[in-house]
Amino acid sequence: MTVPLLLVDGHHLLHQSWFGFAARIWNRPKTIDRTGVFGFAALLRKAQLQHAVGFEIFVVFDAEDGSQPRAAADGDYKANRPAPEPGLIESLALIKQGLDHSGVSWIEHDGCEADDVIATLTTTARNADRPVDIMSADKDFIQLLADPHVRLLNTSVKADRRYTTAAHIRPRYGVDPGQWPDYRALTGDPADNIAGVRGIGTQTAARLLADGRHLETVPAAALRPAWAQQWEQARQWREVIKLSHKVSLPDALLTATPTAPLPTAPHLLEALELW
Repeated sequence: MTVPLLLVDGHHLLHQSWFGFAARIWNRPKTIDRTGVFGFAALLRKAQLQHAVGFEIFVVFDAEDGSQPRAAADGDYKANRPAPEPGLIESLALIKQGLDHSGVSWIEHDGCEADDVIATLTTTARNADRPVDIMSADKDFIQLLADPHVRLLNTSVKADRRYTTAAHIRPRYGVDPGQWPDYRALTGDPADNIAGVRGIGTQTAARLLADGRHLETVPAAALRPAWAQQWEQARQWREVIKLSHKVSLPDALLTATPTAPLPTAPHLLEALELW
C-alpha cells in the first residue's frame, strides 16, 4: 500500500506557532518563552490527527544561507523582511530536538530554501506514485499543483478551505499551475519583495496569459510600451519564482513509513526538560 507524504514548510509553521497563539507559553519559572517549540509541536500534532493519519511526515527548513542564490540574481529579493523577533529563531534548535524525539524526519539543506527541497522531494515521491500534501500557506507552491496528486494544506483557515488543488487555480486566478511563475512575475509578490510589472494587476495578468501563454508567447501587440520596457525584468523575476526540482539531496531521505502518533506539546516539553 502506498504511504502518502506530508511535507511541512518548517519556517512557515514556526512563524504560525510564534505569532498565532493568543497567549505566550512560558517555562514554569516564567523566564523563557517556549511558544515556538510548544506551538510547533501542538500544530503539527493537530495536523497529523486531522489530516495526516497514516502519512509519512517530513519537515523542511530554510538553510540560513538559503536565499543567497536568488538574492544574487535579484538584489531586492526578500530585502524587505525585518529581523526576526528575539527568541523566534532560537526556537529552531529545540524544535529539531523535538522532531527527533517524536520520530519525525527533517532536513535543513545548506544553500537551499525549503521551497526547492520540497519541490525536489515532491518529484521524488510522485515518481514513486505517492500522493503528496504540502503544509504551507506559501503560494509559490501553487506551481507544483500541475500534478493532480499534489495538494496544498493550509491549517490556519476554515476546515472547508484548507486544501488547494489544481482544480481551484484557474477559477481563482485565471491561469493554470504551470503558469504560476509567469503570473506572479507580472503581478508581484510582496512577501518576497518582487514588485511585478507596474500597471498589471491580477485580471490583466490572466488576460495576457490566456490560452496557456507564458511570458515569451504574449503577443507584443498586447503590451503597453511601459509594460514592454519591464518585460525582461519580469522574465528575471519569473526565474527567481520558479522552484527547483533538482536539489542534490542525501539518498533515502524518505522512508515511505507512516509516522507514529505524535506526542502532545506538554508531554514533549516535559520529555525535553524544557519546563
